[in-house]
Amino acid sequence: MRYIDGMKTSALPSVRIEPALRSELESVLKQDETLSSFVESAVRRAVEFRCVQAEFHARGEASWDELQRTGVSHSVNDVLSTLRQRTAARRTQLKT
Repeated sequence: MRYIDGMKTSALPSVRIEPALRSELESVLKQDETLSSFVESAVRRAVEFRCVQAEFHARGEASWDELQRTGVSHSVNDVLSTLRQRTAARRTQLKT
C-alpha cells in the first residue's frame, strides 16, 4: 500500500469508454507515461479548473452585490486605463 503524507491513497472509480477513445488515449501517452498517470493528471487539472472557475464566479457575485449595494460602477475605459498603467509600471520594474 502506498501512503502520501500519512494518508492512504484511494482509487478513482472505473470509467467505461469506447475502444476507439482508449486507442486514441493510448496513442497520445508520452514515453514512460501510464494510463493511470494520465488520468490522474487530467483529474487534477479538471479539479484545479473547477476551483478557479468557482473563485471567478464568487468574485463576480461579490462585485455584483457591491454594485447593487453601493450603485458605484467603473467604466470600461477607466478599468482598461488602470490595467494598462499597472502593466507599464510592471514592465518598467522588470527591466531594471
